[in-house]
Amino acid sequence: MRVWSLASEMAAKTPPERNRYVDLLRAVSILVVVIGHWLIRTAWYVDGELTPGSMLESQPQTQWLTWIFQVMPIFFIVGGYSNAVSLESAKRKGIGYAGWLAARLHRLVSPLLLLLVVWAAAALVMNLVGTRQLVVQFTTKAALIPTWFLAIYTMLVLLAPLAYKFWRRFGFTSFFIFVALAAITDTAFFAADMKWAGWTNYFWVWLAVHQLGFAWRDGRLGGVLARLAISAFGFAVLYLLVRLGPYPLAMVASPDPELSNTLPPKITLLALGLFQFGLLLSLESPMRRALDNPRLWTATVLINSMIMTLYLWHITVMIVVGSVMYVSGGFGFGIEPGTTEWWATRPIWIGVLLAFLVPVALLLSPLERRSRPADAGIPAAASQIIGAVMICVGIALLAMWGFGGGPRPWLDVGAFGLVVVGSIISGVLSKQTFR
Repeated sequence: MRVWSLASEMAAKTPPERNRYVDLLRAVSILVVVIGHWLIRTAWYVDGELTPGSMLESQPQTQWLTWIFQVMPIFFIVGGYSNAVSLESAKRKGIGYAGWLAARLHRLVSPLLLLLVVWAAAALVMNLVGTRQLVVQFTTKAALIPTWFLAIYTMLVLLAPLAYKFWRRFGFTSFFIFVALAAITDTAFFAADMKWAGWTNYFWVWLAVHQLGFAWRDGRLGGVLARLAISAFGFAVLYLLVRLGPYPLAMVASPDPELSNTLPPKITLLALGLFQFGLLLSLESPMRRALDNPRLWTATVLINSMIMTLYLWHITVMIVVGSVMYVSGGFGFGIEPGTTEWWATRPIWIGVLLAFLVPVALLLSPLERRSRPADAGIPAAASQIIGAVMICVGIALLAMWGFGGGPRPWLDVGAFGLVVVGSIISGVLSKQTFR
């Protein structure tokens, strides 16, 4: 009740000009990601041995559900809108790039550091007690899956002021330039077998999607019919790409390790973003009216106040709960994924995980709400950029390898070191941080 009261107080202070639908989409997107991960990851006993797996592999007919549960395009669009608002506010207040970036990096990186430290310590303990290296690697890699998003989103934050200037000068041309670069990259990836080029789509695809957030902020997306037309166009393009092209049906974690829509990103995610975004934006007017309801808006504010914590820790909670079930005799792991009984028990599974995740979020979320210390100096923009790039590289490597993985020994420790040193250089970690 105390938490609800605090959220209610925050909600009551909301400026009337704020677009509350942006906050609702952010909250719903993260909740969909959380539930999606809890459904996709499976484990059950096969010939007496607990076998981890994926619903997309064991039940290929469920792959179409990823067109609903892959909502990262929506999150990047919302990020574009929010970055535009933040940049406009900084300009009014006379805050330069370095000051603006310092605040954004603090908000993004601070909650992440705790997760990495906890799993680095857990990996060390598992190694000391003789846990198999494969188990250490698999567990930590799974727990760090959410961090990949922060790696690329942080890079977009670094580029956001330039991207916004690009939008303000060229409008939708800036969007189509990124779309064209993404399409050219996919062509090189498939037709010329230039697999390395595909990794640049982490920029082109997500920058294109991010530009849509600027378009939304500027009111350049037309009325309801225009938005529905955008959605229909996105769906048609996505359907044709999957039906006629080389792209898989699954929008996340493709069963084919050599062909994925997300690793690296493909133009299918652009089409998916248009499909989802146009549909959701067609509901903006009634949803903004609905969000005038104090209870709905308070719930939205409450979720957003702990949104980073919910996202970062939801897989950790699943791993801990699953481990307890395993050492307790394998309770719950005797049901084959995809069966009627399995689906019937999913609400219970999700409810149990939520029951553990919510207290964790309430305990740790003050870290993401903590403002940057007022007496903390603002590092030079160049230092922040260098530090942020180091953080992103370290995060990406840890998300790819986990602790104990990598092509060479101790590379995971080096990746963790990159994050820590990058946090110091960028100013995210300083003496004031620990006050």
